[in-house]
Amino acid sequence: MKPRYSLEAEKEILVIQLRQRIPHFALAALALSSVLTPLIARAADEDADTARITASGDVLKELLDSPSGISHDLLNKAYCVIILPSVKKGGFIVAAEYGRGLMTCRSGDNFDGAWGAPIMMQSTGGSVGFQIGGQATDFVVLVMNDQGARAVMNGKAKLGSDASVAAGPVGRTAEASTNASMSAEMLSYSRSQGVFAGISLSGTSLGPDSNANEKIYGKPVTGHDIFSGSVQAPGAATTLLSTLQATSPQRTR
Repeated sequence: MKPRYSLEAEKEILVIQLRQRIPHFALAALALSSVLTPLIARAADEDADTARITASGDVLKELLDSPSGISHDLLNKAYCVIILPSVKKGGFIVAAEYGRGLMTCRSGDNFDGAWGAPIMMQSTGGSVGFQIGGQATDFVVLVMNDQGARAVMNGKAKLGSDASVAAGPVGRTAEASTNASMSAEMLSYSRSQGVFAGISLSGTSLGPDSNANEKIYGKPVTGHDIFSGSVQAPGAATTLLSTLQATSPQRTR
């Protein structure tokens, strides 16, 4: 027969039992946390990369639809398009820039096929000046020849040295009329606070974002792997690719 205790004694026994079990609960919670934390972090990263693809498609669509946006004639001549949505910039005296986005190229050895799966990209750069605070800026870069495209695919390409870059002419009917624009391997644009303009990104480095590409495609892949068609474009790239295919289905010379 189970011995009977007073109410106070039973309370003390319950407290002792709970104190004995708490370390076990804590260890179980710690073990569970060690398993879930990396999974949660990975899911957050994947969500961020997917959101980056979606945002890139939205930025491109808005700038192609705008009368003061990117020239459709120049897009028709482009081999690839690089989009860096909301590149962050901030600092005091020395302003650092960093951004993540993507590059999509026309498929085929001669860059004359349909637009291909996006290559996740990252950019870094810097500028010296009296700057306070920060701002978010969208950047779009038209890659105008195969040398410029391959320079970026190969790794970190510094614009202005590894690949020539010039501020792109603005407006749907604009043409690369200046000598700098006509000879540049890349034409770059920016949009900040609703204002769209051509801007030189000389000094900025661009290259594939290896970690993001692995997360998006489920395995380690290089920029050349993605360009060659070895992986399928993710669903988040639907707006981006459909906009490009509808606006510029073939490259003109």
